[in-house]
Amino acid sequence: MITCDGGRCEVRGPLTIATAAGLFDEGKRLFVADNVVVDLAGVTEVDSAAVSLLLEWRRSALAGNRRIEFTNLPANLKSLATLYGVADLLGG
Repeated sequence: MITCDGGRCEVRGPLTIATAAGLFDEGKRLFVADNVVVDLAGVTEVDSAAVSLLLEWRRSALAGNRRIEFTNLPANLKSLATLYGVADLLGG
C-alpha cells in the first residue's frame, strides 16, 4: 500500500513478487511530483522483486524528468541491493 502527501510517500506491507506489479502501477499513478521521497520504513517483507520495483520506479521518474529518493530502506533490502550491485542507485 502506498500513501502520498504531496511529494512525500510511504510504502507499507510486503514488496515481493506477489505485490510488485500492483505496487508499480500504484507508484506510477501516485509519484507525480517533481521531487518524490519514498519512505520504506513500513515495508514488512522483501524479495528480489523489491529491488526491481525500486529500480523501475527510478527509471520511470527519470523518464518523466522527476527525481525520486528512497529513505529508510530495510536492512534486508539494502543487502539485496548490495548483492546485485545497485545499492548506489537506490540510496536510502
